[in-house]
This record gives sequence, C-alpha cells and structure tokens, in this order.
Amino acid sequence: MALEHSDRGWVQVPDGLPRPRALGGLWAVRHAQSEANVWYADPATQTRPMRGTDAGMDLTEYGRAQSRRLGGWLAALASTQRPGLVVCSPYLRARLTWALMADAAVRERRRPPIRTLVDERLRDREMGVFELHPYRAIRRRAPEEASRREQVGNWVYRPPGGESLADVAVRVRAFLDELDAVAPDEQVLLVTHDAVIVSLRYILDGLGAPVPDSLEPVPNASVSQWRREGARLALRVWGSTEHLSGSERDE
Repeated sequence: MALEHSDRGWVQVPDGLPRPRALGGLWAVRHAQSEANVWYADPATQTRPMRGTDAGMDLTEYGRAQSRRLGGWLAALASTQRPGLVVCSPYLRARLTWALMADAAVRERRRPPIRTLVDERLRDREMGVFELHPYRAIRRRAPEEASRREQVGNWVYRPPGGESLADVAVRVRAFLDELDAVAPDEQVLLVTHDAVIVSLRYILDGLGAPVPDSLEPVPNASVSQWRREGARLALRVWGSTEHLSGSERDE
C-alpha cells in the first residue's frame, strides 16, 4: 500500500492499476439518517426485522436536518468543484436527501438547479429474504446463514434472493463505465448508499486492488471525493462529515 496526501491527511492507496477515466471529478454522498439506521442501531430492535420495504424507507427528522446541511456544503463549493450532473439512487431515502440538499442550495445561495437523473444501479445492496433484518435478527431467524456469512466473509456472502457486495460492485462498475462515456470532463455527484460508495472505491482503486472488507465506515450524510489526476480519478476525501459541524453526528 502507498500513501498519498489528501484534504483529510494521508490516505492509503492500494497498488492497483486504475483504468483511465474521462470524468472531470466524482463526488459521492451517502443518504442522510433513515428510520432503518435508527432501528439497526437500537439494541431494543436489533433482534427483529422492520416492517415496510427497503426502497420505501424514510428519513428521520435528524436526517432531514443533515440533508439541509449537505445543501449548505453544496452551495459553498467553488465553481470548479461544483457538479453539473447529479445521479441519484431510486430509493426514497436517497431521493429525499437530494431533494432537501438541492432546495437548501437554491435558498442559501440561489444556485441554479442541477441536472438530475435517477439510476437503479445506484440502489442499496439487496438482502433478499433478509430485507430490513439487522444482523442480530438474521442470526436469530437463520443462525446457519449468519454462520455462513461469517465463514465466507461479507464481501462474497449472498443472502438467499439477494446480492453480495461483489454483486453490487459488478453493477456499479457497469454504471461507472457508462457514466464515463456520456459525461466526459464533468463533475458528477452521486447520492446513494454505503455499499455503492465502497464499491466505487474498490473499482476506482484499479485492477488488483484488495477486497475492501475492512474500510473505514461511510457515515450517513458523508461526502467522498475522487479528483481527476492525469488519466485517473484519485481518492481525495473519504466519508467526511465536516459539513455537519454544529449538529450531532451519527454514531
């Protein structure tokens, strides 16, 4: 592993072979705090699944406040860093995060609306029969599956009817290759999920990069950035929540 200096200090860079990229730069925002995030974090509810659907999970009030702070961050970006295109996950929590961000950016600095698309390949990891199941709920319902996940590792574990993180990386790679072809030289912002952002890092680290099974977490409402350097996109910010200063941050 090599070290490169970033805005947040030194970042480890795998000795992979990144492919050339035409994008001018890439931002990735994880959606703000959702009701599922609270459910998963609460010991009182960790042993049972939530009702509803993953795609329809709403933001909390705190998540809405985080989204507005993200809008302030977006409005304050220099013109050379400001995205000209936003691509959003179809899931409700991501679309609401972006809607509140965009509204705050317009109100705070009268920024013009940004062209926005929704792409289903930016959806969260599908957990199949374990949709909206915290890990302890999976262990309680199907201990053999929990044991299999521990044995093979979360990167390749595929729940029945669902996806592994490796599967997510396959669809994210296809999305990124297509985005590269249709938006050359553009600054692009993705509003999506932690599994997608981890996949982005794995893909952009290049051929031969290690499986990202021990990365730093991607907090809710965090910002990650890849900057164009020569022919590649290089990681410069990972999971930053500096824009949330002045409000309670996610655990």
